[in-house]
Amino acid sequence: MLFSSTHHSRIYRRFMAIEPNAYREIIRFYEAQEEAILHLDADECFELMALYANALFEVGNYRAYLQVVDMAIEASIQQNIVTFQGTNIFRLLLFRKAAAFFHTGQLGQAEYILKELIKMDRHDALSVTFLRKCYRERLKKNMRIFRALAVFFILVALMVSGIEVLFVRPFYAGFAQQIQATRWLFLGLGSLSILSGITWQYGSAFWKAMKAVKS
Repeated sequence: MLFSSTHHSRIYRRFMAIEPNAYREIIRFYEAQEEAILHLDADECFELMALYANALFEVGNYRAYLQVVDMAIEASIQQNIVTFQGTNIFRLLLFRKAAAFFHTGQLGQAEYILKELIKMDRHDALSVTFLRKCYRERLKKNMRIFRALAVFFILVALMVSGIEVLFVRPFYAGFAQQIQATRWLFLGLGSLSILSGITWQYGSAFWKAMKAVKS
């Protein structure tokens, strides 16, 4: 619990009687009593709102989380609440907001929040790691080029194998070694295309995240 008062409203007591990990029950209760909860004392309202936001995030309802998280962030600022259940609630809400944006495909918004968190604390390894993940996700689209090249080279290698079996071995056995070398060359180029794409994707994401840390 966040507050030390021994007197709490009936709704607050009913809410807090729910098991902490019964996330769907927490969500159902909050949404059924939302109007009354928003009229509670500021301290009780914030605590229930924060627990509701946590439940939404835990069940993966990221769009609903995005609808409530700004209210929780604003309340934490207005009431100067830094620590909630042993955690820096402002940073937690922001980090999870970035994660919710990520899971709903809004990479630009996720990257912006993570950069702001890194500006606040350049030693925030979790935000740096997550920012790299966002960059890798964005760069996945460009991986299509490398995959297309890999498929092309593998298809060429298969065609060369077919030519080797159907024509070279029966009629031009003297060229079999050169054809085999050509086949392995194209297979190698296919593997190199995939490896180059992965290296480029991870390397670019790493350096972009490091740039955010240093900026």
